[in-house]
Amino acid sequence: MPNHSTRRSHSATGLMSTALLALLVTACDAPERLSRIGQAPDMSPIEDPTARPDYTPVRMPMPAPRQPQAQSNSLWQPGATAFFDDQRASRVGDILTVSINIDDAAAISNQTARQRAGNESAGAPNLLGIEDQLEEIDLSQLIQLSSEGGSSGSGSVTRNEEINMDIAAIVTEVLPNGNLVIFGRQEVRVNFEVRELAIAGIIRPMDITSANSVSYEKIAEARISYGGRGQITDVQQPRYGQQLYDIIFPF
Repeated sequence: MPNHSTRRSHSATGLMSTALLALLVTACDAPERLSRIGQAPDMSPIEDPTARPDYTPVRMPMPAPRQPQAQSNSLWQPGATAFFDDQRASRVGDILTVSINIDDAAAISNQTARQRAGNESAGAPNLLGIEDQLEEIDLSQLIQLSSEGGSSGSGSVTRNEEINMDIAAIVTEVLPNGNLVIFGRQEVRVNFEVRELAIAGIIRPMDITSANSVSYEKIAEARISYGGRGQITDVQQPRYGQQLYDIIFPF
């Protein structure tokens, strides 16, 4: 059987392994962060969204496309929405404005309580005539069982979000039924903090207004992200060692 010294050795080895792992995780981007001391975070370059490694083309169930019928001697062109040129976004590469006006609030509260109690008893007042000889034993209290249990729980969720801004998006795909896939990203750097707003989703051409804009609630499969990176964001995040501790240790 292992002695206490062997157990302490194994425990020390485990702690050293954990500390080494935490050091390696922390040191992954340490050189880059050290090289950026005193400098503002870089802005992302303007690039083709479809060329990004994390870009995934949209594949949705679509009806069979209808072939337009050409009509001779007619001012109406197949597929046109008006007699005059439509300036709204309709092709890959076109730009439109997305208006984001999110003012959501939600509150959820619930409470649960449960209680259970049970009691059982059994006795033997007469036991084959020998009950008189068992003077020290109370046969009426020979068996007695009891149980009691209870549980209670409560929870609440409160959420309040508000974002009001406009962002320009670009059409990246035209689906077979005419719907448009859009993607847009906006970055604003203030001193040493970059605020980033990104949006993606699918819209219908008919939902685009005459001002070439669309409201965010008309975007299907909408993906709206608003966050930042820089010195303030780094300070607001727990240190890597603390995050690793929270993941590994369950207590």
